[in-house]
Amino acid sequence: MAGSANKKVLVSRFDRETLRGFMQSPGGLTAEQIELLTPEGALLKIPYSEAKVVCFVRDFDAGETWREHRAFSTRPKTAGLWVRLRFRDGDSLEGVLPNNLMQIESSGFSLIPPDPTFQNQRIFIPRTALQDVQVLGVIGSPLRRRTSRKVEKEKGQLEMFGEP
Repeated sequence: MAGSANKKVLVSRFDRETLRGFMQSPGGLTAEQIELLTPEGALLKIPYSEAKVVCFVRDFDAGETWREHRAFSTRPKTAGLWVRLRFRDGDSLEGVLPNNLMQIESSGFSLIPPDPTFQNQRIFIPRTALQDVQVLGVIGSPLRRRTSRKVEKEKGQLEMFGEP
């Protein structure tokens, strides 16, 4: 049996205050809601319809830093699908999704934010919070094969060792 861990999260909600607490991984994201254990010890069950983003953070005190770092300044280096998510309220966020359809969750999208070394290590966005999802690019696609350029011999060059 795989072990579980409590991860620090900030749950940003539409038109409400942000909640902070711990989410059990795996198991904190159920089919209908987010289960959050507050620092005071209360268990909250937040419906996906109220949640905007769930940020897996290093520290509670830094606040909602996902709002500051919403887009990549250059093309991402991490392999996956580079996407732009547009929320119901008009906000947008870029990130990288895994390029594996088996890892896409039915309740939402788990992505790597534009600056995962900053505060947010990973972000979960419920499908109900989104209006649109656009794929901006495929990074590190296994289908892309590098073609080697054949060097054309100059006319009049001698062949060596019986090369055709």
